[in-house]
Amino acid sequence: MEETLRLLFQLQRVDTNLDDVEESKGDLPATVRGLEAQIAETTDILNAKQSSIDASVLARNTADNDIKDFEEKLKKYKAQQYQVRNNKEYDAITKEIEYAEESVRNLTKQFEDFENRMSIAKNELNEVQERLNELQGVLTERQAELAELSKETEEEERKYRHEREKLLVRIGKDILAKYTMIRSARGKAVVPFRKESCGGCGNRIPPQHIIEIRRNDKVYVCQHCGRIVVSDELAQSVAAS
Repeated sequence: MEETLRLLFQLQRVDTNLDDVEESKGDLPATVRGLEAQIAETTDILNAKQSSIDASVLARNTADNDIKDFEEKLKKYKAQQYQVRNNKEYDAITKEIEYAEESVRNLTKQFEDFENRMSIAKNELNEVQERLNELQGVLTERQAELAELSKETEEEERKYRHEREKLLVRIGKDILAKYTMIRSARGKAVVPFRKESCGGCGNRIPPQHIIEIRRNDKVYVCQHCGRIVVSDELAQSVAAS
């Protein structure tokens, strides 16, 4: 277990160095990530509006075809009106004509509604596309700035990442998962105790627990902040190696 604790503390040191490298880039990485998120969201909106336009086009074309069909039927029914032989046939044809005329009116209104929806959606689509173009332009500029800045730290970052990979393969998956979870929540996952207190939150560690920590035979987690606490002797030996 002592070796595992040593590896965890080494991993934390490497991750801290990587954090420092990332911080040296200022807010550019966060800006780039934010722009990428905005572009993804805007692209989704753009696709949704395009789908809405496509659906309106399909519905409009369907309404247009139905209007033509009913107009053809109207011509046929009106021609048949002059060929009826009795009132019953006349009434039947008249009902068909009325139904066809009502259908044409309703479909014409639908056609106009779909046209209006398409017009509004196209204007909105153009606005979203302009916004997307602006975001992509800004992202390209920021990515170029970040790439230039990253060149200055590239060698140092590569060295730390190589060290990190070598450590990861030597740490058990369960403990590594615990480390990752704590680090995500607290920033630093492994700290030494200082003056009988947690090196992360500063809260006092009971004397009995300090004895347990100095044995280096189990993973001790601070009762207050949840970080893994290692002995100061172990931390010093890692720092000196």
